[in-house]
Amino acid sequence: MDETSSHAQTKQVVTQPVASSSTPDKSPRLNSPTLIDINNVDFYYGQSKALHGINFEIKEKLVTAFIGPSGCGKSTLLRCLNRMNDLVDGTRIGAGSIKISGVDIYDPSVDVIELRKRVGMVFQKSNPFPKSIYENVVYGLRLQGINDKARLDETVERSLRGAALWEEVRDRLHTSALGLSGGQQQRLCIARAIAVEPEIILMDEPCSALDPIATVKVEELIHQLKQQYTIVIVTHNMQQAGRCSDVTAFFYMGKLIEIDATEKIFTNPTQKQTEDYISGRFG
Repeated sequence: MDETSSHAQTKQVVTQPVASSSTPDKSPRLNSPTLIDINNVDFYYGQSKALHGINFEIKEKLVTAFIGPSGCGKSTLLRCLNRMNDLVDGTRIGAGSIKISGVDIYDPSVDVIELRKRVGMVFQKSNPFPKSIYENVVYGLRLQGINDKARLDETVERSLRGAALWEEVRDRLHTSALGLSGGQQQRLCIARAIAVEPEIILMDEPCSALDPIATVKVEELIHQLKQQYTIVIVTHNMQQAGRCSDVTAFFYMGKLIEIDATEKIFTNPTQKQTEDYISGRFG
């Protein structure tokens, strides 16, 4: 077994960075409870194996970033966490399990609709519905049969405030969401995701189509949201991973190479492959 395969088979431990005595401890709360337990997961697109023995834990109310070159499996794994891959013909989990709060989400008894309410997702390209801002936010509630105006109004304000968008759109809630800027549309999609009160928010390259100013707003929002939600983000932007995340996982060719506190990954990684990728030697 090569070094990388062996690495993927053993559940890795995220270490807590040690602050010096002269500076305050700004390290993440890496002793937070485990919320998602990914245990030796293999994943297939038809006969092609895309993930190989992925094995690690995601902690509650932290931001975990998945990094790695294109095609390394990071978005595939992200979509495994709310079973979005179920919508792609010929895909399947092979060996292993993914548990959220101790429940195997691939157990046949699991209600996938309920799972996706609990595990919200924000996609790479903002995808507001061709409806009003208000109707975009309450879409998930209406699907649940909730039509009480007072509750919907409260949800719209709470969610838009949570997405740092309320002050910008409060006077045009009933105008088309398609009239918003790209950055506003992405924050609207975040508001739509949090309207159904999920526990986990998955973000698949949420800033890749945004300009630098809009990107800063979304990154600031991520910092605010982690007070309430567990966030998993896929990003190709090394600087963004460094700014936004508490924990970083590096993937290569469908294998988890290394996961650790973001500070350690970017300053003192354990694996040479990680160092080479972070430093731009490949990728």
